Amino acid sequence: MIPRLKLKSCAVALLGSAILAFGLYNVHSFSGVTEGGVLGLTLLLHHWFGISPSVSGFILNAACYIIGFKVLGKQFIAYSAIAGGGFSLFYAIFEQFEPIWPGIANYPLAAAIIGALFVGVGVGLCVRIGSAPTGDDALAMSASARFKIGIQWVYLTTDFIVLALSATYIPLGRLAYSLLTVVLSGQIIGFIEECRFGKKDAVQK
Repeated sequence: MIPRLKLKSCAVALLGSAILAFGLYNVHSFSGVTEGGVLGLTLLLHHWFGISPSVSGFILNAACYIIGFKVLGKQFIAYSAIAGGGFSLFYAIFEQFEPIWPGIANYPLAAAIIGALFVGVGVGLCVRIGSAPTGDDALAMSASARFKIGIQWVYLTTDFIVLALSATYIPLGRLAYSLLTVVLSGQIIGFIEECRFGKKDAVQK
């Protein structure tokens, strides 16, 4: 049975995915600030084992969405398909334009803070209506729902583990900015998620 989707929620998912794509393209992709979660893990596996991120990323993201389906149900997957598809579409569109801040790599602190704002608000809006634009978000939402803990603490835990492992090949100074951006973005996501809705609007299986 196909779950019923709300037009307003679909629009919010697309808005969130657009904000996320804009931030990742214009800030993270040029700043040299690495990521935690699935993306950071794919880079780690590629460095040490030569596994292509295209392979490891697909497997890890698929596993996260399967877990999300088991925990959160069909409606979660339906909204996530909209958010994830929107993210890919918007990122492809933004790639057609020159970056807004081409020299942002020279200001890692600013990049960490600005990038966190885009990721936090973008993902937060998606999470608010019960969707996950990436596998990281699917895993965080699932763990938060299963263990009844704030989603920001799930993000912090998984990102910290990946960044700690990344210290085996990335300078600590650079990782410090990465830790700052994941901590800030996770807190923003948690703030938006906690203000999201009453129980009657929660994701239904």
